[in-house]
Order: sequence, then C-alpha cells, then structure tokens
Amino acid sequence: MGTKNSDLVANFEATPQVLNNSALLHGVLRVAQGTIVVAAGDSDDNDIVMLAPIPSNAVVPQIWVGSDTFGGSCTFNVGIYQTSGTVVDEDYFATAVADAGAMADVRFEAANINTAGKTMWEMAGASADPGGYYYIACTMAAAGGTEGDMSFNIQYAVN
Repeated sequence: MGTKNSDLVANFEATPQVLNNSALLHGVLRVAQGTIVVAAGDSDDNDIVMLAPIPSNAVVPQIWVGSDTFGGSCTFNVGIYQTSGTVVDEDYFATAVADAGAMADVRFEAANINTAGKTMWEMAGASADPGGYYYIACTMAAAGGTEGDMSFNIQYAVN
C-alpha cells in the first residue's frame, strides 16, 4: 500500500523541517460578513454588489452567500474585482446563483478544486503579489427588480 503526502506533511517530515505558509497550516482564520439591502434598482443585469475587501495574500476556503427574492428570474455570479472596481473575473467562484436561497457555500461552485489553498492574487491571475486588496463581489446575471437583503460570510486565512 502506497502513501502520498501533501506538501504540508512532506515539509513537516523533512529534515530539517521546512516551514509551511501559515495561511495553509495553522493560519489565522478571519471573517468578513454582513447584510446588504439591495434596492429594487440594484438587482438589474450586470449590477454589482461589492461584498468585502480581502487581502491579496489571503487564502479563501469558504464564501457563504444567501439572499431574499429579488424578483423576476434574478441570478448572480460571485467573483473577483480590483479595488478600482475593474472586474477580474465576475464568476470565478460561482455562476448564476439563484436568489431566494439560504446561505450556501459557493466557493467551489465554479472554481476548480485545485484552487484550494491559492491566494487571492493567484486566483486573480497576477504574476506576483501586488499587495493591497481585492473585492469579492456579486454581479447580477439576470434582472430582479425587487428590494431584498443579501447576506454573506467570507472566511479567509492570512499568514
């Protein structure tokens, strides 16, 4: 029977030991969470709801999002934006999430599972950590038209 070690285990067992990035092992877990009142006119196709600024060196294991009914056939994508408001990838994490849903973890709904442990700057496609922050945001993918609440809980680890 074979045994395959993750890099975390291989580094731990190495002589001398190799330090792991603490965002991947024993890191500090932080939370960005809240509720936003999305006005009737803010749930139209391509409207953006910026949820939270996340440090560029953070690893994001979970993104929970839920909302009231926004009317129509409203859906939204969950993705990454620069703090200037420029879109990086509007549906990096999730595509066409239905409104009127209970809080659900959408971190890997669209993102490949091999992005687990990747930092925000890596997921944003940068060649090096630019420092600063990226926004995690919801972009409406189909028009709503009714006011309602959108709640989120983003967990992230930093070293």
